[in-house]
Amino acid sequence: MTSKRALTIFRTVSAGLMFVAVPAGARDYPPVEPLLKDGKTILGQTLTYPTDGPAQIQSVIVTMQPGEETGLHTHPYPTFGYMLEGELTVSCPGGVKKTYKQGDAVMEAVNTLHNGKNTGTVPVRILVVFMGVGGQANTKVLGD
Repeated sequence: MTSKRALTIFRTVSAGLMFVAVPAGARDYPPVEPLLKDGKTILGQTLTYPTDGPAQIQSVIVTMQPGEETGLHTHPYPTFGYMLEGELTVSCPGGVKKTYKQGDAVMEAVNTLHNGKNTGTVPVRILVVFMGVGGQANTKVLGD
């Protein structure tokens, strides 16, 4: 077999393997999937960016067991949440209650006491992105 023919066979087999190596469902995802585009929080507050220090983004995954609560707390800066798993009910002043499930995206209330509770039967997992200020707390718990 000539080296040219061997190279052609190699390229053909390699090209075929590229398609085999991709999991079947992976090609079904859109290249970009919008989660949230909004200028307001869940309470309709207009988002403003911090100006009292150097901007800092921090992301965490919060896990809560069934029945577990966050306790009353506030966020002094914009905070984005994306529900990875479970069901979370957030209670705000005035009797406002909102329930979020897997796939929901939300901009949390700013400078407003609220409590989150896992109201489902499985652990809640939330990707939380804080858009705050370096050296400042992203969450203030009532009593701190």
